[in-house]
Amino acid sequence: MNPNKALWEKGDFTRIAATMRESGAALVQRLGIAKGLNVLDLGCGDGTTALPAAKLGAEVLGVDIARNLVEAGNRRAKEHGLANCRFQEGDASDLRQLPDQTFDLVVSIFGAMFAPKPFEVAKEMVRVTRPSGRIVMGNWIPNDPTLVAQILKISSSYTPPPPEGFVSPMTWGVESHVIERFAGGGVPAEKISFMRDTFMFHYPGFPSAFVDEFRKYYGPTMNAFEAADKNGRAADLQRELEDLFDSQNTSNRKDSTVIPATFLRVTVEL
Repeated sequence: MNPNKALWEKGDFTRIAATMRESGAALVQRLGIAKGLNVLDLGCGDGTTALPAAKLGAEVLGVDIARNLVEAGNRRAKEHGLANCRFQEGDASDLRQLPDQTFDLVVSIFGAMFAPKPFEVAKEMVRVTRPSGRIVMGNWIPNDPTLVAQILKISSSYTPPPPEGFVSPMTWGVESHVIERFAGGGVPAEKISFMRDTFMFHYPGFPSAFVDEFRKYYGPTMNAFEAADKNGRAADLQRELEDLFDSQNTSNRKDSTVIPATFLRVTVEL
């Protein structure tokens, strides 16, 4: 199996996505989506941004490599009565099933950044976007002090080194890399803009319980705990993550967790 597919079909990312709904909807509200706009949500998960876009009247196609997330997305669209939102399996680095210049807006929030072959990902996003259309990405930033970058950094310190040739998904959070990748798709640097933005995680429980959600349901953290278990270090990893979640929790209630995470918002104007 494709290792990327295996990673995101592992566990149940819908459990994590449930804590991201408010920020997903708020981000979509800022994208100027209007009725009838054709939108591709790439690496869409179960629809954290796809469903809000459809609720604004867009025709939305969600594409994700994980079959379980595609199935969950289609269930959620049906439950919300959104006939203008559908999900299908696909690989962000090879969208051969999608015709050229199909979409007015391509959105990928913490999705396509995890696909291998980043230059191919950029080319494919450009290819399926119409002239005068837009691409908007949300990418975690390497070494950022906030939640997700630190989860991934801590997790990687417990796992074996990646295979030769592996390109870290976190490089999508570096402006120069983004510019270089879209240049490979024919986009000049002046067509690309960047801003720092914030995603909020809302979990109805203690920070330690939120750590357990990542341990049980989030592929990268699951892999880290499996590796840590083999080395007798699972308790160390648990302690590091609990310290991280406790220190970043901004909730004024002891039995709830609210944590901000900074990301790089990329806008490409074609």
